[in-house]
Amino acid sequence: MSRSGSTAFLTINGSQLAIELADNDTAAAFAAMLPMQVEMSELNSNEKYAYLGETLPSNASNPGTIEAGDLMLYGDNCLVVFYESHPTTYSYTRIGKITDASGLKAIVGSGSVNASFALD
Repeated sequence: MSRSGSTAFLTINGSQLAIELADNDTAAAFAAMLPMQVEMSELNSNEKYAYLGETLPSNASNPGTIEAGDLMLYGDNCLVVFYESHPTTYSYTRIGKITDASGLKAIVGSGSVNASFALD
């Protein structure tokens, strides 16, 4: 079964955002954990992150540039949603990408947020 094109949803502050999941083992393992609710903390005024209760398979590489809407895994258990585009020297494993990240910064706001992830 192909995983390409699978969709998950992120809900923050009443806004639901579609995520196109990557076609890799990390995204498949993440999808198997859903539905999930996590509190995501603020970091660097460009991302929200949460440590997961279990590790996921990872194949990290440096993307060079992070795009707003990227859903990445840092290490093997840190889920990251980026809401600002920026260059990076860090390595991540791609989980997916929010299909329409316009307004994402306003949706996530500042500080910690409660986020729900679910499959379609």
